[in-house]
Amino acid sequence: MKNNTLTIPAAAPLAAPASLVYTKLVFVTLFWGGTFIAGRIVAHALPVMTAAALRFAVAVVLLLGVAWQREGGLPRLTRQQMLATAALGLTGIFLYNLCFFGALGQMPAGRAALFIALNPIVTALAAALLLRERLSGVKWLGIALAFVGAAIVITRGDPAGALHDIGQSVGVGELLMLCAISCWAAYTLLGRSALKGLSPIAATTYAALWGLLFLAIGAAREVGGVDWPAIGWPVWAGLGYLGAFGTVLGFVWYYEGVKAIGASRTAVFNNLVPVFGIGLAALLLGEPVLVSMVAGGVLVAAGVTLTNR
Repeated sequence: MKNNTLTIPAAAPLAAPASLVYTKLVFVTLFWGGTFIAGRIVAHALPVMTAAALRFAVAVVLLLGVAWQREGGLPRLTRQQMLATAALGLTGIFLYNLCFFGALGQMPAGRAALFIALNPIVTALAAALLLRERLSGVKWLGIALAFVGAAIVITRGDPAGALHDIGQSVGVGELLMLCAISCWAAYTLLGRSALKGLSPIAATTYAALWGLLFLAIGAAREVGGVDWPAIGWPVWAGLGYLGAFGTVLGFVWYYEGVKAIGASRTAVFNNLVPVFGIGLAALLLGEPVLVSMVAGGVLVAAGVTLTNR
């Protein structure tokens, strides 16, 4: 029988491992909140496909090193695992980045972040319908609280006004953002099947390899138009952050969450991403911290707690 270091024996107490998983997921959302700042720096200097391809080129190198150091390399994939990891690379890396950055080119970042807060709702519904994950009333209440909290933070205390504005102007950006959410929900749920017989590191590495392949094909048409000598160190630092923290640690720990506590519970933590994103913007860019940010953050934390009871 294959040895899996992430498998917890039935007799082992669950409190410590669970608390470690939750802590890692909080850090994942912190890392992903920081990708908004790093991504903005990179996006101003590089085309979308090129930026995404470089991000995952960095990530693949680091992931291969982690896989070798922790697991002695990558396992040989079965045909089913190859298809599953290819689907992960297509949905969570290639299509998600294409839709996400395409949406940001069509709509304000704050409005896009409001759509991201819908991700746990979409994932929970898909998990309930497709994977038959059972969600209690308390968990649904937690999802609702987390969504409301994220909406308050993103809209600076005026979620009703933001929803009214979105209702008045649904365009290409909004449709792309809905596609991005659907891609991430698919990525989260596909991770369940991909993790059968694969560790989170192996699954993430293979998904990143597939995603890099798809992105490189698209980036091949862009690289000739890039003024490479003009690319400054902040752009390369941003790519390093996106690859190391936004991808390697973020994706591996996110997979560990999916495997340990389920797709729906893990997806709820995504509501913390806009909270950390706005907080880091205040810290690094000097944006003011509003009362709505504090109130919304409390609601998000309460929602995550209820959903994981």
